[in-house]
Amino acid sequence: MLQFVAVVVIAVLVALDQGIKYLAVVHLKPIGSFPLLDGILQLSYVENTGAAFGSFSKYTTLLSVFTGIVLLCGFVYLLLGKCKPVFVYVSAILILAGGAGNLIDRVFRGFVVDYIEPLFIDFAVFNFADMLVCVGAAILIIYLLYDMFRDAKKTKQTAENKNAID
Repeated sequence: MLQFVAVVVIAVLVALDQGIKYLAVVHLKPIGSFPLLDGILQLSYVENTGAAFGSFSKYTTLLSVFTGIVLLCGFVYLLLGKCKPVFVYVSAILILAGGAGNLIDRVFRGFVVDYIEPLFIDFAVFNFADMLVCVGAAILIIYLLYDMFRDAKKTKQTAENKNAID
């Protein structure tokens, strides 16, 4: 049942991502940019043929194949119920949804539609799918760090208890 819910959530997030990108192509592409918060944030239409921050822009096909393989493995992992901790499950859902949204762009458009441009820092233009991947990865990293420190604390306590008995 949990796997079904995960697939539905992923599908909704991908549909939302593709809907926003459709609006960006229809309404933003003709004008280029639209300010939202003066000096802070604007919407800017960008066609990104690469990966994060435009890297590997000459390897769109390779990126698509690699992303497809990673997504396939992630979906199998998720559907087999291998994700036990809720934080890992949530992060997998977000990463898979974001990756799928950008893969759809690469396959059907030949580029990823980016549109969110922060102006208060020198940063790349990105999209909703990118945010899903980043938030999912952040959740996973935080959980893994927490788990690592928790395990180290348990190991230390076990060693202290053993030394106290000896």
